[in-house]
Amino acid sequence: MSRIGKAPIKLASGVTITVSPANEVTVKGPKGELKRSIDRDLKVEVKDGVLTVIRPTDQIRHKALHGLTRALIANMVTGVTEGFKKQLELVGVGYKAANNGQLLDLSLGYSHNIVIEIPKELKVATLTEKGQNPKIMLEGSDNQLLGQVAAKIRSLRKPEPYKGKGVRYSDEVVRKKAGKSAGK
Repeated sequence: MSRIGKAPIKLASGVTITVSPANEVTVKGPKGELKRSIDRDLKVEVKDGVLTVIRPTDQIRHKALHGLTRALIANMVTGVTEGFKKQLELVGVGYKAANNGQLLDLSLGYSHNIVIEIPKELKVATLTEKGQNPKIMLEGSDNQLLGQVAAKIRSLRKPEPYKGKGVRYSDEVVRKKAGKSAGK
């Protein structure tokens, strides 16, 4: 039995879960509503405020999907109760970030500014303090969408290994390489 898959998910008060006949799980809570379609073989049971995911057999495919499905539903429950946050940091001379509503305007050392439209499900905020690197804060209830948008922003200028310049997560540690002069 999968250790992750068999772990029950405790539902907080104010969270409702419904499963449609087509195996689409809908989670509603104080921070919004999330839907996800799961494999037709797996069953989701809700009893006394505890959700469990049940697999029909011990086939390799069912074992693989068991833990994954449970983790995805647990992230949905966490998202509608607490929400998720990611913070990115722009390290480099002249790097700037500004937002106007859901439009994020980035100046990352290219000849032009990069404008990204952030999905309406996420909240975006930028912070620029004197003497600090500009920061971008993303917040939302959908962990997958949040991670995808943060990764897209990071991919515009990945941290380079010699000086560490680029867009990075605020808790990310960039391993630096020795330059040419280190060999002499």
